[in-house]
Amino acid sequence: MSTVSFDKEFLTEFDKSSKREFLETNSLGAYSSSTLAGVNTRKYHGTFVVRQPQIDHHSYVLLNALHEVLDVNNNVYELGVHQYSLTAHPEGYQYLSYFQLKKIPTFIFEVDGHKIQKEIQFSPNKNQLLIRYSLLEGDRIELGLKPFSSYRRIHKLRKADDRKISVLKHSNGVSYCMENGYDSVFIQTSVENEFIAHGDWHYKAEYLEELNRGYDFKEDLYSIGLILFELKKGSPVVVSVSTQQENLDEIDSVFSEILENKEVLKDLSSYLEKAADQFVCKTPQNGVEICAGLHWFGRWGRDTFLSLPGLTLYRKLPQPEVCKEVLKTMLKDLKGGLLTNIGVGSSARYNSADASLWFFWALQEYVEFTGTAEKTWLYFKKEINHILDKYKEGTLYNIHMKSSGLLYGGQKDVALTWMDAVVDGVPVTPRGGYAVELNALWYNAICFSLEMAKAAGDNKFIANWKNVPSSLKIAFKKMFWDEKKGYLADACEEKIKDWSFRPNQVFATALKYSVCDLEMSRSILKKVKDKLLTPKGLRTLCEEDEKFIGIYNGNQKNRDHSYHQGIVWPWLLGHFAQGYVNVFGYNALPLLRQILSEFNSDLADYGVGSIGEIYDSKPPFAPKGTIAQAWSISELIRIKALINKIS
Repeated sequence: MSTVSFDKEFLTEFDKSSKREFLETNSLGAYSSSTLAGVNTRKYHGTFVVRQPQIDHHSYVLLNALHEVLDVNNNVYELGVHQYSLTAHPEGYQYLSYFQLKKIPTFIFEVDGHKIQKEIQFSPNKNQLLIRYSLLEGDRIELGLKPFSSYRRIHKLRKADDRKISVLKHSNGVSYCMENGYDSVFIQTSVENEFIAHGDWHYKAEYLEELNRGYDFKEDLYSIGLILFELKKGSPVVVSVSTQQENLDEIDSVFSEILENKEVLKDLSSYLEKAADQFVCKTPQNGVEICAGLHWFGRWGRDTFLSLPGLTLYRKLPQPEVCKEVLKTMLKDLKGGLLTNIGVGSSARYNSADASLWFFWALQEYVEFTGTAEKTWLYFKKEINHILDKYKEGTLYNIHMKSSGLLYGGQKDVALTWMDAVVDGVPVTPRGGYAVELNALWYNAICFSLEMAKAAGDNKFIANWKNVPSSLKIAFKKMFWDEKKGYLADACEEKIKDWSFRPNQVFATALKYSVCDLEMSRSILKKVKDKLLTPKGLRTLCEEDEKFIGIYNGNQKNRDHSYHQGIVWPWLLGHFAQGYVNVFGYNALPLLRQILSEFNSDLADYGVGSIGEIYDSKPPFAPKGTIAQAWSISELIRIKALINKIS
């Protein structure tokens, strides 16, 4: 494959270009995102979306759009696009002639014999978005920028009111703020400009993806006026959008220097590298953390640990120190043996039985990569003992270890595993009791902890836990395995077993300390390959099951019903691939290469340059959910690392 790009024919067809989305981020959790057509189809879209740590840990849309207005030969052209009454207006997309993501999102517009290039990137480690306009053909034009703002949390919508918005003038720019306590938006240009104040509301802009998802989809946007400047051929203009007044004296060379240091994107590996950086966030209060998915996911415990090794350890330039920092960040909210499902601090929620167990897996990957078993044990010993002891004694949601060593957990109205969709207060996929992957993870966590304790000579810990794995392994096989069926039950109570064929059993084959013997793993993986494997991931339920739903669409209730009832998840491929390597060794190589190659085309299909959250379970396997998901990216990176390792 080559650099992802789109031509004029594609871009000027609104139904196509409005369904491809770009995303540019910084290391602080800020992003700029919209469609290639330039119309915001989600409430999450925005030119400048940043966190407001002085308020909470969420992201806020401060600048929804910055629409260009051109004066060419005394004719006015609008390059922006809004959606009103299901109609695009203005129709700026018709002037698009080219888009590429070679390093950063780059657009080219053609207007009346003039060609204008627009490039978008963030300054490193600060909330400053830089947009560079270059006149590639033509002598000069007058370019106007019209800001549209809503100033609200990404999950909310704004309605017009009678407030007065003050606009302050600064060196080559203006600033304004629509809410007390929020950061102001500073819009400045690298050349002198003229500001024409014209504060007004634009009513009922529509976000069609929200309509399709069954949510409120109309919003009122406020515009402060128009910022005008001259754009000449050979003299690019850089626009700065920031939360503070910036010194733009050297901004032209700064923009070029930042761009020069970025890698040219030309294949799946390079796009995965760029995408991986989008999820690692430095926060002033909470440390280094992982955003689970863009646009609407924040920090999720389970997603953090599952994606962490791929996002840090198996990169082109490995970042083990970042991996450790994220682990330390997450442990700040450890409570009663549980790590958070979502939220931070006082807003943390602990309705996850597996987040703490996936912590052990992420730590295990870190130790394997760094070779620091003894050192890591000494550093994390307190937290490790706390988690294991609380799980053994019993903690929230009836999570506790039985005398057999098996882990039990759950209650009827709470979904504690990654299959966590709940509709009308009832889990769609009830998995209370003994869940297969929880027990596989529990076994691995204990064995891995014993490995580190032995390296550190911690005889007390060894004496307390050394007998658990053997009894647990025997009890696991008795509880979950059926020789005739040749696979593992998904969840069990004492006298009831759920034999729904799901991918959760794959984890038992993939972990370093597998609770399955080789023949069990071989049988499981062959059946998973036959029944669940698709070109885009593993189905969450086999097609033969009467509960199977193959298409993800409709309102939230409909979507939640299908979320784990057949819908395809790419992240599961990482553990399927690891299990396959564990069992088949070098012979797994052709399958792993085939799995990875299937995602080359996806870079241009949904979130441009990234991989989304989920896919429909039937051809053409349409991408759905978020446009960029941390564990989708991380697990493809891990598969690539596995390929390199065994080849």
